[in-house]
Amino acid sequence: MELLLLIPGGLLLLCLLYVCLTKPGRRREKAAELVAFRYAHRGLHRGREVPENSLQAFRAACEAGYGIELDVQLSRDGVPMVFHDGTLMRLCGREDRVGALTAAELSACRLYGRADTGVPTLAEVLALVDGRVPLLVELKSGTSDITTLAEQTVRLLDDYRGFYGIESFNPYVVAWFRRHRPEVVRGQLTSRFSAWKGFKVSLRHCLIQWYLTNCITRPDFLSHDYRFRDALPFRCQRKLYRPYTMAWTVSSPQEAEACADFDTIIFEGFTPPTRTTGHEN
Repeated sequence: MELLLLIPGGLLLLCLLYVCLTKPGRRREKAAELVAFRYAHRGLHRGREVPENSLQAFRAACEAGYGIELDVQLSRDGVPMVFHDGTLMRLCGREDRVGALTAAELSACRLYGRADTGVPTLAEVLALVDGRVPLLVELKSGTSDITTLAEQTVRLLDDYRGFYGIESFNPYVVAWFRRHRPEVVRGQLTSRFSAWKGFKVSLRHCLIQWYLTNCITRPDFLSHDYRFRDALPFRCQRKLYRPYTMAWTVSSPQEAEACADFDTIIFEGFTPPTRTTGHEN
């Protein structure tokens, strides 16, 4: 009988422990300012005409008044470059990994073969945007040392006068910002990784999927794969803590309408209103 009484008590303790471990950061005013904008995924790009993560795509987003989501990873010589993929094959037709080339070599690579469009440095993007719209900087840890990636990125962001937030799939990157730049708005990228076809789910992905990494990151917002907005861990987060939420990557007005309960969206392929309506989930 005593053993039977211990079972519900143990389950209650596990639930309380889960609630404590998965608590995100408090709702800060700076995070509210960040989610007031909608974000053009890799800039306002249009295929080969205006390549993703190009200066042209970022200029178009600025002129339209959209926030900009962009990807940062390091070149071989430690320069923050704005590029999404791990290799150059899809956009430049080369098999090289981004981290295997220097910044000068990457800048010389042509996106979709366009003579006027190379891989930009983060410094070039910051100079172009110059605070006109907020930036959402995703740090792509990949094979890079996360400390070096964060330090080199922050070295530029510290001198940037515009408003920005950071996000990453890697919780150790988000935790680095919590420890070293707590004033910077930080977000955890999440999804239901177990539903990704052909994806090898690691222990780290399981911890992220269930928000157990929140204990080291305490993110200001959750940037969640909109396809799995009904996933149980995400629903628990929203019910328990009401965190600020972003939906990625929304590619049609219909999908945007389905994500109306998110605070904002990261979009591509269409042009929604530039600002949110101040919805709070």
